[in-house]
Amino acid sequence: MNNLVSISGNDVFTNSKVISEGTNNQHHAIREIIKKYKNDFEEFGTLLISNEESTGGRPTELFLLNEEQATLLMTYLRNSEKVRKFKIELVKQFYEMRRFILERQSSEWIATRYHGKLTRKSETDTIQKLVEYAKSQGSEHADMLYLTYSKLANGIAGIKKRDDATISQLNNLELVENIILHVIEAGIMRDKHYKEIYQDCKGRLESFKDIAYIGQAV
Repeated sequence: MNNLVSISGNDVFTNSKVISEGTNNQHHAIREIIKKYKNDFEEFGTLLISNEESTGGRPTELFLLNEEQATLLMTYLRNSEKVRKFKIELVKQFYEMRRFILERQSSEWIATRYHGKLTRKSETDTIQKLVEYAKSQGSEHADMLYLTYSKLANGIAGIKKRDDATISQLNNLELVENIILHVIEAGIMRDKHYKEIYQDCKGRLESFKDIAYIGQAV
C-alpha cells in the first residue's frame, strides 16, 4: 500500500479519503459517518478539515484524523477482508511514524542531520563548480544541475524530504553525496563532458545502492 499517514508537527494523521479508498467505501459515505458521530471523534481531539482540489473545480472536503480518531472510524465500518488488511497496514504505519517522531527528537538524529548539512554544503560547492564547467561547455540550463543532483541523491537514498528521514537514511544520504562530489571533481579534472559526469555519478551510485542495500521505501 502507499503511504497512509503523514506527519504534521509532532503528530501523525491520515484522512477520510485515504480510509475510503483503503476500505473500498465512497468518500461521501465516510464523511457522513464522521459528521454523524462528530462528538465521538472530538473526544480524541479537534476534527481538522482540509480541502483538496478536484477535477470538477469544487474542492473536496477531507477530514484529517489522528490515530485515535482513525481507530474509532474503523469500528464503524464492516469488517470485510479488505477492511481487515487495511486496518493492519494503517496500524503499522501509525506505529512507524510515531517511532520516527521520537527518533527525530533524539540528540543522535539532530547531530546526524547537522553533519549531513555540512556534507550537503560541500556537495553544493562542488556542484557550483560543475555549473560553471557545464556553461563553459555550452550548457544553457546548467543551473538545473542543483535540482538534478538533489533528485539523484534523494532517489538513491530512498527519501523525499530530508527532515523526514531516519538516522539510517541520513547516513546513507551523506555517503551518497560524498560519492557525488568526488565523482564530479574527478570528472572535471579529467575534462569529461558534464553529461558524462552525471552518468558516471549515476552508475557509481547504482552500484553502491546494490552493494549497500539502500534506497528502499520508507
